[in-house]
Amino acid sequence: MSFLSVQAKLRPFKQAVRDLTSGRSWTYSEWDTFVNKCSQWLSLQGLACGDRLVCIAKNCAELVALHFACEQSGVIFVPLNWRLSSDELHTLIADCTPQLIVGDEMANQLELAYFELKTLNNAVAELNGEIQPRNHRALPSLILYTSGTTGKPKGVMHSHDTIMETTLNMALLGQVDEYSTFLCETPMFHVIGLISCVRPALYQGGKILISDGFKPSRTLARLTDKNLLITHYFCVPQMANSLRQEPKFNPSSLYNLKALLTGGAPHPAVQIRQWLNDDIPIVDGYGMSEAGTVFGMPFDIATIDAKAGCVGIPTHRLEVRLADPEGQLVADGVAGEIQLKGLNLFIGIWRQPALFESCFTDDGWFKTGDVAIRDNDGFYFIVDRIKDMFISGGENVYPTEIESVVLKLDSVLECALVGVPDDRWGEVGCLFVVAKSKHSTIEQQEIMDVLEQCLAKYKLPKYIQFVDSLPRNGGGKVMKHRLKAMFHSD
Repeated sequence: MSFLSVQAKLRPFKQAVRDLTSGRSWTYSEWDTFVNKCSQWLSLQGLACGDRLVCIAKNCAELVALHFACEQSGVIFVPLNWRLSSDELHTLIADCTPQLIVGDEMANQLELAYFELKTLNNAVAELNGEIQPRNHRALPSLILYTSGTTGKPKGVMHSHDTIMETTLNMALLGQVDEYSTFLCETPMFHVIGLISCVRPALYQGGKILISDGFKPSRTLARLTDKNLLITHYFCVPQMANSLRQEPKFNPSSLYNLKALLTGGAPHPAVQIRQWLNDDIPIVDGYGMSEAGTVFGMPFDIATIDAKAGCVGIPTHRLEVRLADPEGQLVADGVAGEIQLKGLNLFIGIWRQPALFESCFTDDGWFKTGDVAIRDNDGFYFIVDRIKDMFISGGENVYPTEIESVVLKLDSVLECALVGVPDDRWGEVGCLFVVAKSKHSTIEQQEIMDVLEQCLAKYKLPKYIQFVDSLPRNGGGKVMKHRLKAMFHSD
């Protein structure tokens, strides 16, 4: 029996899911029935265990229902980033060879036949929802193509069991209970949107509100709506910053928000403390496609303030260690690569077994590629990605450290540092800066002055380029490989 079926018996008439775009809602009993009907429908479409179903659509209830249905049918659910170009989507479709494509208007660019998600409710209406119990818990259930901030995407595979581990980790770290209401706006082609924002609330008997995307003014109105009573909202730091820029932003109207959860990108301490000054817990965390939710901060404002910039602690359900490039464990206060062991870890990379094997150490630890420091209290601070770090004159430079200093300037909205080739030093930094407004004036010397006060000389960027925006993927992460391509030394 699935946890949805258990909740359907425990609280059959409690609202479980509401789609804010269509206006439809489902109780736990209705949602369990809908998912079972979708499972039966998949079988009628000829999909069998191990077949792939591609979904290209904005967030909607039908997408979530099909994911649950695929899981209990043994079908592999493959949500694709609808922001990708037609060529990029065709490449991913050719890679996973789906038996069925479903979608909304976002799939029109493909010029391929697909089933329209908006007709799913009618398609399953006459079905009885009777399904044969099957045990697919350890088999591939989900393929998430990674965002590609470091280059070519890869299909990360999860099973029901690994998804369940992330559900439990997030439920614990996120303090989720039956009174929790999640506003789900993070794109559901990412692990945060599809798993961390959806599963914990439903597992605990809470409620999810599904939105088709982030629009600052609309999102702010929903977070302050006394009828919705949203307790949890996940976003990337850029989205949180956008909410504060809204003319109608009033922190006192966010009284029902238990926590504003952020992740997916570094969150500067100066921005975190802006929220804390308004008595709003802004809780940073850390996760990834391959591991789901890994770290999370306590919701206590004093702790967040004392550890501003920290991504928190792991749960008891996984092991964490930090290692240097030679594989030796590092002491507290020393930077090392985050390496993980746990039942939450991905089970493979679609059609790339050698690449999957290369992701682990000889003794079975997953190499995340992220560098962190653990303090004496057991809290973790992300330093940077190993691939983003560059070496200038023999010294390691971590871009996040430089970026956090620049973001202290009131005139700077966001920035990103990348390493670029240099004949003398091997690599030097190029800082890309976005002004807070079109009317803001920022001088390069102003930026250099604040950097020179705070950082060693070898960390200072050689180049500063002003841009209108930073290139981001669907999850809001800055695509630094594109910034490197934008670099010019003149």
